Amino acid sequence: MTLIEHTMDNGIARIVLNRPDKKNAIDTRMWAELERALGDVRRSPDVRVLVLSAAGNDFCVGADLSSAEASGNELGVSHRTQLERMQWINSVVLSLRALKIPTIARVDGLAVGIGMNLAMCCDFVVASERARFSEIFIRRALSVDGGGSWLLPRLAGIRQAKRLCMLGEMVSADEALRLGLVTAVTDVEALDGAVETLVGKLVSYSRTALAQTKSLLDGAYDSTFEQSLDSEARVQSLNVAGDDFKAAVAAFTTKSATPATNTEVAGG
Repeated sequence: MTLIEHTMDNGIARIVLNRPDKKNAIDTRMWAELERALGDVRRSPDVRVLVLSAAGNDFCVGADLSSAEASGNELGVSHRTQLERMQWINSVVLSLRALKIPTIARVDGLAVGIGMNLAMCCDFVVASERARFSEIFIRRALSVDGGGSWLLPRLAGIRQAKRLCMLGEMVSADEALRLGLVTAVTDVEALDGAVETLVGKLVSYSRTALAQTKSLLDGAYDSTFEQSLDSEARVQSLNVAGDDFKAAVAAFTTKSATPATNTEVAGG
C-alpha cells in the first residue's frame, strides 16, 4: 500500500497521508514517500497550489513511536545516528515550508506532534469543527520539533507558544482559530467544499504574484520596514513587467467599460 498518495491535475497538487489504520502516524517509509512527493511538486512548473490532507478521520498523530527507528530503541543506536535521522526529517519538513506555491492543510480529527507542525507549515489551514491540535512532545519526554519552535511563536505569540509546547495541551479547532493557528473552521460535511473554494480562488490568481507575496510575508519577521519596502518595490517591478499583470489590467479595463457591472477598484 502506498502510504503517501500523490496526484497533480489542472494545476492542483494533492498529497494525502494514507495510513488511516495508524491514524496516519509517520514512519520511515512514509517520510521517504512524502519526500519524493514534495520533490515532484517542487519540480513541476504547472502546479499552482498544493492541498495536504489525510485518509480516515484523523490528520496525523505524529511520528510512529512504535517503530524502533523513531523511538531510538534499536540496539546500539548512537546519538549521531538519531541526529542524522532528525536532520533528514527536517529536510522533508523544510521542503514543504519552502514551496513557492500556496499550500493548504485540510485537517480533520487529530493533528498531533509533528503532524500538527506539518499543518502549521502550510499557508492555509482549514479545519473541521472536530479537529484537535496538540504539541504533544513534552508528554512523551521530548522537546518540540518539526519547526514548532519557530512556527508557534510567530503564529500564536510567545506566551501561547510556551503554553502549547511546554504543557502539551489538546486544543479544539475553535481555540486554534482564536490563537491564529488555523485559517477557518467548518462543519465536517462542509470541509471539502471549503477547501475546494479556497483552491479555486488561489488558482485563479497569478502564480508569480502569489509566490512573490508569500515570499514577502514569510520574510517579514527577518526584515526591517525599510527592507520590506525595498523588497516590495523589487518584486512589484517584476510583476508589472509580466504577462499576468497585463492580462489582469486588460480584464479590468474591459469590465470598466460596463460601469453597471463593475464592482472592482484599481489596485496599487
